[in-house]
Amino acid sequence: MVSDTIRMSEEAKSGTRLSAVMAAIRQRIAGRSLTSGDRLPSIRSFAGTMQVSTSTVVEAYERLVAEGVIQSRPGSGFYVASQAAPLALSEIGPKLDRAIDPFWVSRQSLASGDTDLKPGCGWLPPSWLPEDGMRRALRTLSRANGPVLADYGAPLGLPALRQLIARRMGDRGIEASPDQIILTESGTQAIDLLCRFLLEPGDTVLVDDPCYFNFHALLRAHRARIVSVPYTPAGPDMALFAQALDQHRPRLYITNSAIHNPTGATLSPVTAHRVLKLAEAFGLTIIEDDIFADFEHTLAPRLAAFDGLDRVIHIGSFSKTLSASARCGFIATRPDWIEGLIDLKIATSFGGGRLAAELVLNVLRDGSYRKHIEGLRLRLSHAMGEVNTRLKSLGIEPWLEPQAGMFLWSRLPDGIDAADVAREALAENIVLAPGNAFSLSQSATSYLRFNVAQSTDIRIFEALRKAIARPRKSAVA
Repeated sequence: MVSDTIRMSEEAKSGTRLSAVMAAIRQRIAGRSLTSGDRLPSIRSFAGTMQVSTSTVVEAYERLVAEGVIQSRPGSGFYVASQAAPLALSEIGPKLDRAIDPFWVSRQSLASGDTDLKPGCGWLPPSWLPEDGMRRALRTLSRANGPVLADYGAPLGLPALRQLIARRMGDRGIEASPDQIILTESGTQAIDLLCRFLLEPGDTVLVDDPCYFNFHALLRAHRARIVSVPYTPAGPDMALFAQALDQHRPRLYITNSAIHNPTGATLSPVTAHRVLKLAEAFGLTIIEDDIFADFEHTLAPRLAAFDGLDRVIHIGSFSKTLSASARCGFIATRPDWIEGLIDLKIATSFGGGRLAAELVLNVLRDGSYRKHIEGLRLRLSHAMGEVNTRLKSLGIEPWLEPQAGMFLWSRLPDGIDAADVAREALAENIVLAPGNAFSLSQSATSYLRFNVAQSTDIRIFEALRKAIARPRKSAVA
C-alpha cells in the first residue's frame, strides 16, 4: 500500500516536471526568445537548466514535435517549427459562399459610392445625424489649446467624457464609477480588447443566432470556437442556452442589450434573470453591446444593471447616433480588470484618439443632442412603418414588429434565397444584407435585414419585386 502511494506520488511529480519543461519552451517561443528555425537548447543543457532528468526533456521535446511546435533534425537537434501561414479570416470555419460570409455586407457597404443604395448597411444616412452639432463642436475644438489638438489621450480616456458616460449609464440602471470606464476607438475595438484580455485561441464563445455578423469576424480573428443559440423575441432560447453551457462550457457570451441586431427584439426581464443565473452557475462572462441605446422609446432590461458589472461587461459607442467618422467607444467593467485593459490598450493603440473624445463630449453636452435624439426616434418610427408596409406588399414578412431601432428582420416568400436576391440587387448598385451573413448555423437563408433609414428609395422595392418575381431553377425543375 505504501509503495503504491510512493509510486503514484513520483508519477505525479514526473508529470508536473514534464509539463513545466513543455511550458518553458512554449513561453520562449511566445516571447520571441526562440523564433522560427532557431535551435532549442541541447537535451543535457536544458535538463540542467530545468533541474530535471534528461529523459524528462526527451519526452517533452518529443511531445512538442508531435504537436507541431518544434521539429526534430536527426544528428542536429531540435528546432522551432516554421510559422503557420498568415491568418486568412475568410478561410477559418466552414467554407461559405463569399456572398454570405460575415465580411460581404461590410465590404460592399463601405466600398459603395455615395449614390449607391444601402438598405443592408448598419448606419444612418448623414442627413439623419446631427451635422449642425458636429460643426459647432468642430469650431469649438478649432480654438482649443495645443494638447487637445495634438496630444495622445490619457490611458483611461478623457475624464469628463467618462463621467458623462457614467451618468448616462446610471439613467439605464447601471451603476459604474468613471474609473470603471475605459474609452476605446470604437465599439468594435472594445470587443477586440476584451477578446484579447479574456480569450485564448480555441476558447469557446457563445453568440446569438442570428447575431451581428462582425461578432463572427472578430471571434475568427481571435481563433475562438464559436457556438450559437437561436434567438427568440424575448432573448436567447433558454433551454438551448443552458444546453450549450453544459455541453461546450463557453468562456464568453456576446450579445446586444436593449435592441437586438439584426432582429430588433428586446430582452425580457425573465430571460435576463435566467441568463444571469446560468452565467453564475457556469462561470460565464457576458459582453453586453449597448450600441443602440439612444434609439429606445421605453427602457429595456440591461444585464449589467441586474448584475452590477460582476459577470457582465457593458460596452457602447456613438457611431450610430452621432457620427461613424468620430470613432469613440467605451468599456465599463469590474474595477480589478481595468488595469489589464489599460495595458492592452497601450500595447495596441497607445494613448488613443483624444480629439475624437473631445468632439463627442462637445456634441453630447450640446443641448441640441437631446432634441436630435427625440426627433430621430420619431423619424425611425415613421420609416419603420412605411418600409414594413412596402415589404409586406411584396410578400416579405417581418419576423417581429420592433419596438424601436432601425432594423427589420424580414422573411422572403418561400423558396427564395436571400443571397440570390442580394447578388441581383448588387448589379443595380443596391447593397442588401442576406440572412446567413448573421447566422452561424446558416439557417437564415430566406431572411434579409433592412435598415429602414436607408430603405426609403422606391428603387429598392422595384429591385426586390423583380428579384422575387424572377423564375428560380428549382421552380423550373
